[in-house]
Amino acid sequence: MGTGSTLADAASSSSSSSISSIPEPPYPYPVPAGVHALPASELDLRPDAEVDAELGTARLPVAGAKNVWFFWDAGYGAMAAYLRRNVRAWHRRLAPRGWAVRVVDLVDGSALHAARFVDARDPALFPRAFADGTLAGRYAAQHRSDLVRWPLLLRHGGVYADAGFLQIGDLDALWRATVADPASPYRLLAYAMSGDHPADRDARCLANFCFAALPANPFFERCHRLLLALWAADGGRTSTDGMHASPLVRGAPLMGGSFVIDEPGGVRIGPAEVSRMLTDYVIQGHVMTAVMGLVDDAGGWDGPRYAVEHIYAIDSKVGAQLVNEMTGWDGRLAYDLMSLRLPEPGAAESPDQRRAREIVEACLQRSFGFKLAHGIILRVCPCTLGSLWRDNEGSDNVAGTYAHWLRYAMTYWSQDELPPRVDFQLVEPFRRGRLLGED
Repeated sequence: MGTGSTLADAASSSSSSSISSIPEPPYPYPVPAGVHALPASELDLRPDAEVDAELGTARLPVAGAKNVWFFWDAGYGAMAAYLRRNVRAWHRRLAPRGWAVRVVDLVDGSALHAARFVDARDPALFPRAFADGTLAGRYAAQHRSDLVRWPLLLRHGGVYADAGFLQIGDLDALWRATVADPASPYRLLAYAMSGDHPADRDARCLANFCFAALPANPFFERCHRLLLALWAADGGRTSTDGMHASPLVRGAPLMGGSFVIDEPGGVRIGPAEVSRMLTDYVIQGHVMTAVMGLVDDAGGWDGPRYAVEHIYAIDSKVGAQLVNEMTGWDGRLAYDLMSLRLPEPGAAESPDQRRAREIVEACLQRSFGFKLAHGIILRVCPCTLGSLWRDNEGSDNVAGTYAHWLRYAMTYWSQDELPPRVDFQLVEPFRRGRLLGED
């Protein structure tokens, strides 16, 4: 399956300006070519409060590994409203197809505490800093989230996604056509990063904001062992600072390569240092690059060949970052465009409205999802669409705007085809030797 396969013809039409009720025709927004409406019977269209109550219920992992895992240390109820809307959209689309959507947390007594699903005291699953609550550093919250996702997938399988990830395409169909199909060669779903550095050009850099596999996936198992070894160095680390320099990831190209950070007081951090900082920040992604570039004959592992034969990766620029790509990573511009209202019936479309429409249509037709950018990116960009939605409560959900059109479509519509797979080429390994040993 290389370039997308037809899923379905357009389904019966239905619509509403409210995401909390069963829609009535006609649609409030135009349906782009290559997109079709989903029958109401395939959606969970109960009011938000009822969906939230179900999302707060502890359910056992489901048969067939149809689990969607999110993590928010303070719990679903503590999420910003725009993030809860993201999670609800996942549930509305996937729960009727047998998926269990959960937001795992670290709240004492919570029905969705991580310890109910994985053993945080197991050193084969978590570093000591996570178990002891001593994990520190500027991005400790992000790294707690990183450390939860592989244990959940290795134990239970399914999909892990950041709470800031908006799902657009038919994930259930892609899952059934790849990971869940014994006849398919693909054992892992992910997004491939593309950029300026060698690992990007060779398509050997996977994002960690959304990926999927069955339990005990051999790639994730090796990645997690390597990640734990990095955390265990020097008697046990409490942050990821300096992990990029470990000999265990030697040969894997660092991330970034062209960014600069202008700090307060006129201090400029150059590209080389930013690259090291970014690699430490996304150390989980760097570990995946290292394992894809490793040949461990004694351990029975050929990373370059596994990538070619078993990873179904979607190009991140188109598949998950198209809004940012089409606005030059100008968060204010993206926010202003998405906040515009569509033209009134019969009114002429302004140039800005046309640009906003082209962005929404492109996302709905070509993007499998959309990752709202937060975290370290805010040290490079003054703001992002995600940070402005966070800071301007409800601005992502105003009926009649382009932002609401996108949110509406995420619930009620789906794409006709599966996303194309990145065509991995067989490359020379970055390193030969034992996963955790010397070359």
